[in-house]
Amino acid sequence: MDAFHTLATSNMKHLYYSVAQTITHHSVTGCNMNTGDMLGSGTISAKEESGYGSMIELCWGGKNTINLPNGEERKFLADGDEVNLTGICEGNGYTIGFGNCRGKIMPSIDDSNYF
Repeated sequence: MDAFHTLATSNMKHLYYSVAQTITHHSVTGCNMNTGDMLGSGTISAKEESGYGSMIELCWGGKNTINLPNGEERKFLADGDEVNLTGICEGNGYTIGFGNCRGKIMPSIDDSNYF
């Protein structure tokens, strides 16, 4: 496996809804909040390309090519590609985050023998 390449870096300041608004929306729609509940932000994008939040944005729906530093090109993930997501939050004298969230794209199963 080659080294990972950073495709995008964004910031929660680009969220459409604040975290407080997200929690409020979630709780008033009939879903109770409990200690330890985890909420995701969804895609965080940005105004500049370096902060686009997904490959579909980075390649404009497949119209443009993403050039990787190792010479490979992508429009979408390919079999064998590995994705590693990381995230941190920094404040006055602290940094919190989560470890690597990593997965590998596996080829689909050839089920032609079953039908």
